[in-house]
Amino acid sequence: MKFIGKLLLTILLLLVLAIVILYVLLQTRWAASSLSRWISERSEYRLTIEQVTHTWSTPSRITLSGVKFGQKNQPDVLDAGEVDLDLSWHQITDPRFFDRVVLVNGTLSLSPSALNLPLQANTLQLNKMAMSGHLEQWKVDGKNVNAGITPWQPGKTSVLGSNAQFQLSADTLTLDDIPTDNVLIQGRIDNQQLNLTNFGADLARGQLTGKASRSSDGSWTLDSLRLSNVRLQTSQTLASFWQEFVKLPKVDIKRLDLIDARLQGQNWAFSDLDLTVTDVTLQQGDWQSTDGQLSLNATDLINGNLHFIDPVVNLDLSPQGIAIRQVGSRWEGGLLRTSGRWDRASHSLNLDELSVAALEYTLPQNWRQLWVTALPDWLSEVSISKLTANRNLIIDISPDFPFQVTALEGLGNNLLVAHNHQWGIWNGKLTLNGSDATFNKNDVRRPSLALEANSDAVKITELSAFTKEGLLEATANVSQQPQRDFSLTMTGRAVPANVLQNWGWPELPLQGNANLQLTLQGKMPANIDFKPTINATLHATAADGKSLQQQMSKGVVSPLSQ
Repeated sequence: MKFIGKLLLTILLLLVLAIVILYVLLQTRWAASSLSRWISERSEYRLTIEQVTHTWSTPSRITLSGVKFGQKNQPDVLDAGEVDLDLSWHQITDPRFFDRVVLVNGTLSLSPSALNLPLQANTLQLNKMAMSGHLEQWKVDGKNVNAGITPWQPGKTSVLGSNAQFQLSADTLTLDDIPTDNVLIQGRIDNQQLNLTNFGADLARGQLTGKASRSSDGSWTLDSLRLSNVRLQTSQTLASFWQEFVKLPKVDIKRLDLIDARLQGQNWAFSDLDLTVTDVTLQQGDWQSTDGQLSLNATDLINGNLHFIDPVVNLDLSPQGIAIRQVGSRWEGGLLRTSGRWDRASHSLNLDELSVAALEYTLPQNWRQLWVTALPDWLSEVSISKLTANRNLIIDISPDFPFQVTALEGLGNNLLVAHNHQWGIWNGKLTLNGSDATFNKNDVRRPSLALEANSDAVKITELSAFTKEGLLEATANVSQQPQRDFSLTMTGRAVPANVLQNWGWPELPLQGNANLQLTLQGKMPANIDFKPTINATLHATAADGKSLQQQMSKGVVSPLSQ
C-alpha cells in the first residue's frame, strides 16, 4: 500500500510539474509563435501572437501581446498591441464564448470581406484603438477610440455585430470625410435598426449634440439635433452644397437647432445664423409637415450678388403649404418686409403685403432675360394683395437703354405678378412716381405711371413726366397674348424738339421747344427685337411755327410733309 501511495504521489507531482512547465512554456515567445502557426495552418485564418501572458492576480484573464488576425489572403481585421481574454463558465459548453474581450492599442477594420470570426463575448471593449473601414453605408476613420459593445456577436460583414448596445468615445472620428473631435456616442443596434440615444462631438469648431434613430428601410428620425458655433468652409457652390442634403435618405426632423453658425462656400456665406426647424420630413428634395415651423435669423446671408442683412424668417408648415408669418431683411441699403402664404396644390405664392423702402438697387444687366425666364415648377403664380414702395432708387446700367429713378414710390393692389410660371403684370392696379429720373440721357422730373391690368390687357392710364420747361403725357395698351400687341399715344407740350431722339426716333430738323403728338403700334413678344414691328406717326410743331410730320413703318422713319 505504501508503494502504491508513493507511486500515486510521484505521478501527481510529475503531473503538477508538467502543468507548471507547460504553463511557463505557453508564456514564452516560442510557444506563442508555435500556437500562431498551428492555428494558421489548420484554419482559414491568419494569426500572429508575439506572447501569451497570465497572472494569478487576475486568474480568469489571458493576455495576448502583438496580435494580428485576419482571413488568409485578405488585409488584417485586427492589429492590436494587446488582447485580453476573460474566461467564463460559459466556455465549458462553448469554448469560443468569452466573458469579455479587450482590444488595446491597435487598429480594427470595420469592413472586412465575408468573415466568420471564431469568437463571441458578453462584452467587447476597445481601449485606445483606431478604427477604419465602412460601417454600413458610411466610411469611418477613428483615432484613440474607447468603446464597449454588449453582447458582442460579430457577423460575416459586421465586426461589431448586429444586435447590441454600445458606447463609444474617440479623440477624432471622420464620418464620410466629415471630421469630428471629442466624440461620444451611445445607442443600440437591432439588426437593420439603429438607435442613437445620445451623441455629441466637436464639429467645424463648434459643438454637435443630438438623439436620432434609423429604421430598417434606411430612413432617419432626428428627435433632436443641435449644432452650435459651427464654422464651416467648403469649396462647393450653394447649389451643390444643397444637393448633398437632397441625396440623403428620408429624414424626419422632430427638432433641429443651428445656433450662431458661420457657413461659407464658393460665392456664398451665412454669418451668425440661427435656425430652428420642427416637425418636418425631408425626402428627395421635397418636404412634408403636419404642424411644423421654421425660424431663421442671421447677420448676413450672401448668395452671389444678393446680400441680405439682418434677415428674419418665420414660417408655419402644413400639408396645405407654408404660412409666411414674417419675412424681413435689409437689402441694398433698404428694407424688405412681407407676409403671406404658399399653396402646395396650386404652387401659388400669395403675399398679403409687400413693403419696399429706401432701396438703392442697380438692376442686374440680364434682368430682361430673367424677366422672361420661366419660374420653377414649385412657383406657378405670385400675387400681392398690397404693395407699398417708399423712397427707392432704381438704376439700370444697360448700355442699350440705361435709366435711373430717384425717390421712387408706389402703391399696388391685388397685383398678379406671375402667372403660369411667367413674370408679368397680369392683374391689379399699380401707381408709381418719383422725384427725378433719367431715361437714356433724358432728364425728367416728377415721372408718374398708373396702370390697370386684367387677363386681356395692361392699360396704362397715365404716364407723364416734366421736362425742363414742358410736359410729356402718354397712355398705352399692351395685350396679354403672347404676341404682346401694344399701342401708345403721347403728347408733348413745350418739350425739347428732339426729346425722342435718345429713345429711338431719328433727329428732327427743328430747334428749341416743340409740341409733339405721337401714335405708335407694334408687337413685343418675348426674346424678339420689337423695333421692326413698330408703325408710328409723329406730328411736331416748333415754337417758331415750323411743323412736320414723320411716319415710321416697320421701324424705319420716312418724312411725309413739312
